[in-house]
Amino acid sequence: MDILLTVATKFEIQPTLQLLQKEGFIIHGHKIDILITGVGMVSTTYNLTTKLIGKKYGFIIQAGIAGTFSNDLLLGETVLVKQDTFGDIGMEEKGNFTTVFDAGFAAKDEFPFTDGWLVNNNKMLTTSLLKKVSAITVNKVSDSLLQRQQATQYFEPQAESMEGAAFHYVCLQQKLNFIQLRSISNAVGDRDKSRWRIKDAIDNLNTELEKLLQQL
Repeated sequence: MDILLTVATKFEIQPTLQLLQKEGFIIHGHKIDILITGVGMVSTTYNLTTKLIGKKYGFIIQAGIAGTFSNDLLLGETVLVKQDTFGDIGMEEKGNFTTVFDAGFAAKDEFPFTDGWLVNNNKMLTTSLLKKVSAITVNKVSDSLLQRQQATQYFEPQAESMEGAAFHYVCLQQKLNFIQLRSISNAVGDRDKSRWRIKDAIDNLNTELEKLLQQL
């Protein structure tokens, strides 16, 4: 089986890349391709879609770090994303945010959405011992209290990234098996990087990523 491992930046999966290089990018007979998509929804959508032209992958993984809205998730903890959505596509008027679904510009259940979410039904989400979370994807990370309140009010998410929903969208449209693996590096809205745990998040991300690759 051909497997595609995607990530926004090479830095996030450097330990796994070193392992794969030693193994010739083959794990248990599975060929592993790497795609560095770049940061954000647009580059993720374009580069992933382009990569999929002319080649069918049996499984696709997106790995990376993320922020959290939840006190139940520890900094450094690794999770699986069960559903994701675009958290800042909509309208804002007088401090009130309205999604394109609530504004009537899109239907919540129009494929590939389910009640406004891009839901992953991969069986791994039922067998893995990692926590499963709902996430939103944004174009801009911010220390804005209003932005955090809006996200919490509309989506009740546990995690936030800049690429996840784009990844889910492409994979669902192409009817591919996929999983999004994230490690929590910081609390959403906290821009004091002295409190972030990027090293712990990356270490744990790669530990779980290597376990995942061994299980496929």
